[in-house]
Amino acid sequence: MPRYNLQLKSLDGDVDPEESLEIEVENHDDIFKIIDAMKVKSILPEDEAAEFIIGLKLFTEVMLRHRKEPLFQELGPQMKTFMKTLKGK
Repeated sequence: MPRYNLQLKSLDGDVDPEESLEIEVENHDDIFKIIDAMKVKSILPEDEAAEFIIGLKLFTEVMLRHRKEPLFQELGPQMKTFMKTLKGK
């Protein structure tokens, strides 16, 4: 399973510039390929494709791991429909 390293740090003065977050995550997909495909499909502006896909893939991977928990069970059918629509475009 592909592994990724993500870093988050503030670029403006509202947050301590020394404060940052770094995490390692696994995802069953090649996120870079999905970002490239999203750019080609032009569903969103190109500069938003990575932001959207990274957020979506992080969320859905956690959702899959916890799919039997009530919070995520409720989202399951809607997410399945959303993903089919997204992949169909």
